[in-house]
Amino acid sequence: MFYEPDKGNHGLPHDPYKSIVVPRPIGWISTVDRAGRVNLAPFSQFNNLGYDPPYVMFAAANFPRSPRPKDSVANVVETCEFVVNMATYELREAVNITGSAVDADVDEATLAGLEMIASTLVKPPRVAASPIHLECRYHCTLALPGRNLEQSHYVVVGRVVGVHIKDDAITADGRIDVLKLRPLARLGYHDYTSVESLFTMPPVGPHLEARQAGLAGKPPPATSS
Repeated sequence: MFYEPDKGNHGLPHDPYKSIVVPRPIGWISTVDRAGRVNLAPFSQFNNLGYDPPYVMFAAANFPRSPRPKDSVANVVETCEFVVNMATYELREAVNITGSAVDADVDEATLAGLEMIASTLVKPPRVAASPIHLECRYHCTLALPGRNLEQSHYVVVGRVVGVHIKDDAITADGRIDVLKLRPLARLGYHDYTSVESLFTMPPVGPHLEARQAGLAGKPPPATSS
């Protein structure tokens, strides 16, 4: 089949687009507003950008039927800080609750029964039960125009300045135990998945030593002069 997204002529009972770019990792973003109120919300339009230094991005549309950006976006732009909390299978119900469309004065963490703990370098707190946290400082926002003001999207980029990893999330050989943590990812419709299997595939081709080091999370080998 072929269809044009601008025309929506796919002929299916549900728009298939969100099930095409999958799986999408979930950024569980905690922020505070100028009054110090905490906001916690999951975003499936989330990913890593670069490694040295590390950046991350999350994207959000406006509130439904409103030209107003989501609270997470507004808070980051106003206060210039946010935290990414790893969303895991064990915490899936809490993640879902914090995705509720509630007023800005409602604390989603309290709504989901989550304990929040202080960060080290930024003001937004962290989800205590989450095994990994990225403390971030705001870098920039990219505004993506929609068909109208209500459908605008905002891509928020932050630089990672601090990383918290729980000790039991690290294997004996010093790697993140992804299979134990089972990070959540979003599919289309109301569907999710989590990491339950992995396989190893070493790189091939030229410049193997540098590529192997980079993919393994190690500094590149020194070049001879």
